[in-house]
Parts: sequence; structure tokens; C-alpha cells
Amino acid sequence: MKRLRANAFLLGLVAATALAFVFPAPGARGGWLQPEILTNVGIALILFLQGLSLPFEKVREGAANWRLHLIVQVFTFGVFPVVGLALNALMPALWPTQPDAVRDGFLYLCVLPSTVSSSVVFTAVARGNTAGALFNAAFSNVLGVLLTPVLVHLLMRTTGESAPVGPLLLKITALTLAPFALGAVLRPRAAVWIDARKAWVARVSNGAILFMVYAAFCDSVVDRVWQRHGADVTAKTLALAVGLFAFMSLLIAASCRALRLNREDFIAGYFCAVKKTLAMGVPLAVLIFGARGDLSLILLPIMFYHPVQLLVNGVLANRWGRAAD
Repeated sequence: MKRLRANAFLLGLVAATALAFVFPAPGARGGWLQPEILTNVGIALILFLQGLSLPFEKVREGAANWRLHLIVQVFTFGVFPVVGLALNALMPALWPTQPDAVRDGFLYLCVLPSTVSSSVVFTAVARGNTAGALFNAAFSNVLGVLLTPVLVHLLMRTTGESAPVGPLLLKITALTLAPFALGAVLRPRAAVWIDARKAWVARVSNGAILFMVYAAFCDSVVDRVWQRHGADVTAKTLALAVGLFAFMSLLIAASCRALRLNREDFIAGYFCAVKKTLAMGVPLAVLIFGARGDLSLILLPIMFYHPVQLLVNGVLANRWGRAAD
């Protein structure tokens, strides 16, 4: 039971995906669950809870370490997108029959911000710079709300698939930045109450994410996306996600060593720079690509990258923590 609770979200992703294949009609566009409305409400709720839960007073403690911040943010919004473009260029040779949506999904994965909770937890377990990890992960998420759609627009333009970015940014501001700002404003008064209920906040946020994943896969099942592309899409996407994670892990670790970061900053820099957020990735994908019937294929790379980063980084965090002890 302890292991099940620890992996409840990952099991929920599997269950939401399976449920979409069995009962696609309720969650598809126009279904009786009204996914268009519930998805927007869920996005606003997730960002509001993030603003309400983020300990800004602790974030400030790590604000002065500019070398650590530079390497994390440059990798998150600079090196990762360049690698995504290179991977996109290699795709025809690596996977000639790859669906366009999966290629878009890898580009999208590469422009996402870092995670907050797992980056900080793994850094703490490994005895790294926890304050620096918290600052960088939080700063990355705030930047990502605006930078991720802009980078998607710029990168997609190089592949000939960009869309007007102005209306999109307006919608993102209304559904993400405004609720996040409201949560941040209310945090000083609600900090004690919300910090005592972190588990329930996580359950509500995860539930909203799982519904968005369910709705995305419902649309793809109704539109027969999976029948058109076959089952090998899943295996090949997983292999590419593992390869991307392994390459970026080695590159980030080598860069941190080349810059001669101390042990604590090395750990924080690695965990923050290599991670990509599923919690922000799903809501932003719904806003950016929501009109597409193949949204589930776009989400597939980040859905595979997420458990891979948790598994590998969890092992590394425990090993580094034991070495420090």
C-alpha cells in the first residue's frame, strides 16, 4: 500500500489513459462531461493552487546564487530547445514514419520549465542546495508560463506549423498568470492553512491533470488516431524519451563539472536543469494545442519522460545522499 500511494499519480496516468480507450465519448469534445469547460476550470485551479502553495519567503533565500541560476535557466530555455530542434531534424532518419504530432510533442517537451516539488525533494535527499533548487524551479515555472508558448511558436515556425501567438498569450494570461498571481497575493494570509493541507492540494491538482489527460486521449480515440498510426508509436516514443533524458543528463552533469560548481550547487543544478514538468506541461499543452485531435500524441513524450526522470533521479538522489552521510 505504501508503494501504491507513492506511485499513485503514475498509476492514475495509466488508468486515465485506459479509461479513455474504454469510455471515450463522455470526455471527447462535445461529451456530457463538458471537457472544454472543465479543462479551463482545471487549468485556472492548478495555477491558483501553485501560487497559493509556493513559499516565496524560502524562494528568496536562494536568489543570490547567479551561477547556479544561469546554468539552470540556460539549459531549460536555451540548450533544451536547441537539442529539440536537432532531434526534430534527425527524426526523418531515426523514424521515417513518425506522426507529426509526436515530433511536435518532443519539441514541446524541450521548451517546458522544470518541476518544483520533485526537484526540491531530490535535492534535499541528495544533500544539495535546497534553497537554490527551490528558487530555480519556481522561477523556471513562472518564466515558462510565457516563454513556453513563445518558444513553441518560434520552433514550430521553423517546421512550418506555427499559429498566431497573440491570442494564445492573452488566453494563457487569463487562465494561468491571473490565477497564479491571485494565489500569490492570498498566500500571506493562507500560508499556515494551505501548508497544513499540502497532500490535499496535490490530490486536487493531480486530479485536474488526470482529467485533462483523459479528455485528450478521448479525442484521439474518437478521431481514430491510434488506429491510423499503430501500436509501435508507443514503444518508439518511449525509446526516444529515454535517449533524450540520458543525453541531457550527461550533458548537464558535464557542464556543471566544467563550471566547477561545488557539490551542493552541482546537485541542485543537475536536478533542476534535467527535469521537465508534467504538472505545467499538460495544462499548457491543452491551451496551445487544444484544438488538435491528436493532442494525446503530443503529450506522449512528456508522459514518458516524466516517469523516467523520477525513476533515475530518485536512484541518484538516494546514492548521493548516502555518499554525503
